[in-house]
Amino acid sequence: MIEELLAFDTEVFLYLNNLGSHTWDLLWKIITNKYTFIPLYAFLLFLVYKNHGGKGTLFVVLCAALMITATDQFSYFCKHYFERPRPCQEESLQNIMRFVVDRCGPYGFFSGHAISSMATAVFMGLLLKPRYYYLPFILLLWAFFVGYSRIYVGVHYPLDVLVGMIFGGLFGWIFYRLQQILERRFVESN
Repeated sequence: MIEELLAFDTEVFLYLNNLGSHTWDLLWKIITNKYTFIPLYAFLLFLVYKNHGGKGTLFVVLCAALMITATDQFSYFCKHYFERPRPCQEESLQNIMRFVVDRCGPYGFFSGHAISSMATAVFMGLLLKPRYYYLPFILLLWAFFVGYSRIYVGVHYPLDVLVGMIFGGLFGWIFYRLQQILERRFVESN
């Protein structure tokens, strides 16, 4: 059962990865770069400050920092626990896949980019939804593109991305609830 699932995952990876072309490589390399979205994070922080004030923003930043640390460490733990090689590390795939980036770590299950972008999308989407109704949908679309970029550039299988997104959604919701508790306890009570 597991072997069949992994074989199917490889087939889907090869299909999606080979949809790419040199024309689009630069765009997907930009999307997959972790520094590309710093302006987005700054804009989200501005919206948080605008709607939650200074003290509320402090709790949002604290929860976001804890969330990103937790997602990063959880992803790192899982990669080293499962030790599933990334597609770019599989010799049998080297001649039939596209590898677009400069480097490739050893293990890929599951994607750190997928978990952190989805956690951010869910956390910020839930936080800002009361004022910006369409923002959660835009952020989820952004997280999807970040996840797909990992397949496009050849460093993750679709299952790596899907599992990362599922855990990211869970982490985003948990830290949103934590932020709500902290804000009720320390900001609204004053």
